[in-house]
Amino acid sequence: MSAKTPDPLHEPPSGGTAPAPGAGYPPALGEPRLLTEAELRASLEDTLADWDRAGDLWLFGYGSLIWNPGLPTVENVRSRVHGFHRGLYLWSRVNRGTPEQPGLVLALDRGGSCAGVAFRLAAEGVMPHLEALWRREMPMGSYRPAWLPCALDDGRRVAALAFVMRRDVPTYTGKLTDDTVRTVLGCASGRYGTTLDYVRRTVDALRDSGMPDRALERLLARCA
Repeated sequence: MSAKTPDPLHEPPSGGTAPAPGAGYPPALGEPRLLTEAELRASLEDTLADWDRAGDLWLFGYGSLIWNPGLPTVENVRSRVHGFHRGLYLWSRVNRGTPEQPGLVLALDRGGSCAGVAFRLAAEGVMPHLEALWRREMPMGSYRPAWLPCALDDGRRVAALAFVMRRDVPTYTGKLTDDTVRTVLGCASGRYGTTLDYVRRTVDALRDSGMPDRALERLLARCA
């Protein structure tokens, strides 16, 4: 997005108070259920079933992983996956919201393409980091771990692990109105901070990496 004065991406929400919930918010999500350690381990092992445990792994980051990967990487490369696009499709009841005022986080949903960062992870010693990644990304099983064809900026093509939105879970938002997004950005806050901060940091990281997400920037400009 071209620079403007004032920049709506960096202004605090006006008024200083949370807006009243509107139609469709908060959503009826039911009781949250965290996956057990055994379920997380089974999901991880199933995802890695075809890995030979010798070659390095690639991980595709499209949201907070871009600015907070949280694990050691050998190589970081701008990249793109096709067949999926980035959007605020996942209700967050812990990290960026609460059960009473759920926040929003990004997910990959079907259609289009998505620019992000591909991280190469060294095979040696990677399992503890992948276990931590699973606890971070898969606590309620809202994503489907998938190996996606990923085109790197330097021309290489790799299979990269990515977390794709499941449409069969209550936390899938579907298409939200601007009014709902505006309400969430004005009030939702969780263990790791506000939804607004999460979106701003992702927009900034994508812009700083030379691959701005114009649609996400426009959404933030309209609703922040």
